[in-house]
Amino acid sequence: METCTHTVDQKTSPVLWLCFYFLRISTPSRRCSLSKRILLIWVACCVYMCVFFSQIGHWWPQQNRRLTRHQSKSTRGLYSLRSSGDETVLDLTPVRSNVLYITMKPRRVKPAILRGTVRPKSRRKPRRTKPKERFAQKKSEPLQREEWKLKRTNGLNVSRKHINGTLHNATQNVRSKVRMKAEPSGIRIYSESAPPWFSQEDIRSMHLLADGTVTRIHEVSHNGSSPVLLFESTPDNDDDFGGNALCRGRCGVIKSPLDTSEVFAFHLDRVLGLNRSLPAVCRTCPFVQDGQLCPVLLWESFLSPGDNVENQSTVRMMWGEYQRSLKQMCWHKNVTPKPDSGCSSIHHYEWSKLALFDFLLQIYSRLDRNCCGFRPRQEDVCVELGHHQECGDKTSVELANIIHRGHDPRHLVFTNNKGFFDRGEDNLDYKLLEGIEEFPEQAVEVLSSRRLRERLLQSLFLDQLYWESQGGRQGIEKLIDVIERRAQILLTHINAHGLKVVPMNV
Repeated sequence: METCTHTVDQKTSPVLWLCFYFLRISTPSRRCSLSKRILLIWVACCVYMCVFFSQIGHWWPQQNRRLTRHQSKSTRGLYSLRSSGDETVLDLTPVRSNVLYITMKPRRVKPAILRGTVRPKSRRKPRRTKPKERFAQKKSEPLQREEWKLKRTNGLNVSRKHINGTLHNATQNVRSKVRMKAEPSGIRIYSESAPPWFSQEDIRSMHLLADGTVTRIHEVSHNGSSPVLLFESTPDNDDDFGGNALCRGRCGVIKSPLDTSEVFAFHLDRVLGLNRSLPAVCRTCPFVQDGQLCPVLLWESFLSPGDNVENQSTVRMMWGEYQRSLKQMCWHKNVTPKPDSGCSSIHHYEWSKLALFDFLLQIYSRLDRNCCGFRPRQEDVCVELGHHQECGDKTSVELANIIHRGHDPRHLVFTNNKGFFDRGEDNLDYKLLEGIEEFPEQAVEVLSSRRLRERLLQSLFLDQLYWESQGGRQGIEKLIDVIERRAQILLTHINAHGLKVVPMNV
């Protein structure tokens, strides 16, 4: 305020001085004649006008500079002003060339549908059948229609036979004529090499399952288990037959469209460095479920027929035996356990990898098949089969899907990896972590490095059909959000209980 007053005084002091000087001069002039008084007044007016125009001349350039500066700011990067004679022309030609245009996508009105993760509402049916039998009946209907068409066209007699407990179709020669033409490859790799967590065998298996030409489809069952559909691809050479009547060459198991989470489980297994799951991709099969998208898993030739189907186990263990084997640390440091220790052929570290994998995906069908560690829903298999009522004696609950290869009894093979992404964080199955005191270092590093999302996006992008079926990147990131939250819960559990993180390269 003082500065402003000082400035005003500096500007008005000459004017006041002139007025005072004029009054002093004009005092004796009153006694002069009229003509002299008029001359003095005219001289005073001229002096006043000179002072007035000098002040305007000092103020006008400053305002002109401010106006020019304001116009230059408002036109920066959009247009420019140029002079043409006495006129000022507004030029709309852009001055700056490095303009970044950002396109904002509109917000989705409805959330993306996570197919394969939410079970449909159960409908009333007149006859109650097992869940897997219903899918097998639906899968066999298109095959029966195709078989009937071939019978009418070719006039061949068709019959079904049971051979060694396995359903074989006697029309193999007829079915071999029906070849499903493979569409453009569903596996997309745009870089020079695939992500480093995939082996060359994984890439070959994924191409086989996604692009291989199917020469035969038939049902397979073992020891009264639910039948599964097996598709057969053209063998590369005669050695691929191997004398196996079930699979001649390379084969894949076609599963229900609701089991697409097994594809996500395969990629999560490779990203974490566990390498225990069988390759899985999505594929459309014209003869199955009216051409719906189905997950296809590799048929493992080193596993027995029963191990490739669901709810089978190579190692039979009860929950109590499993907990005792964890305390014994069986085969740890290659120490052979005692005969009366109750140890199985599985290495101690394999249970830690299995528990971590099952907790992230909330797979309860192996370690908690009776759903004793969480609140199941009415449509869960354990409730439909009545197993949930058997949680009183936990030690007598049998584990399921504990499988290993015949030539490698120390390592597990993860099959039937159907995960659940719609289970809330307040209803997680912590029974899967019971008795586990060590976790694999490589997997924990991936979970804690904040690179899990980046790697899963790179990995799942390879399977184009699965990527599109989940709603593109938005749908995939919603699934990854669930896994990331569970990973943070698991890391908190490890820190809170002081559990060890050790390398498990066995």
